[in-house]
Amino acid sequence: MTTSGKTSAARQRILLTAHELFYRDGIRATGIDRIINAAGVTKVTFYRHFASKNALIEAFLIYRHQQWLAWFRHTLAQQVTKRGDLFRALPPCLETWFNDAGFRGCAFINSAVELADLLPTSIEIAQAHKRQMSEEIARYLPADNRQQRAAIIAMLVDGAIVKVQIEQQAQAALLTLAETLSALSLAWRAQ
Repeated sequence: MTTSGKTSAARQRILLTAHELFYRDGIRATGIDRIINAAGVTKVTFYRHFASKNALIEAFLIYRHQQWLAWFRHTLAQQVTKRGDLFRALPPCLETWFNDAGFRGCAFINSAVELADLLPTSIEIAQAHKRQMSEEIARYLPADNRQQRAAIIAMLVDGAIVKVQIEQQAQAALLTLAETLSALSLAWRAQ
């Protein structure tokens, strides 16, 4: 393995460790020393790849965005194919995530609340994430008022995420989401 290969492997190990710990335990609750120990790297190696905890947080959020959006795009497309439309596909799509043992809510909602004024770039990354989530939803809507309707549905998704995170069980949130989406679908078709 080349030096750059070792460097890439160490950086990836740090990032994946931070991803697990930040998402599971919270960003502020997870210190750099804990990440260094869990990743099995030295402080020198850590700081060679990430100049600060803020740099690691930004890398974590970008990585989480890429991973989650790829999952959402793929799973939503499968569910739309299986169920025929977005309104019936979205609840079962989210159910797979909500019922995952590692579910701790939305990393972007969590980081926006946790970091607020401490790391302004985290808000920018969260905004971009939510915008792209809305764009994925918009793909499955008719052209008329597509962006506005996708924003409404995205807000419902965020509400369901928070409800599941707080209540620690998914079924009530999924039922409410399904009923609301069904009502929206009927209302929008009638217009």
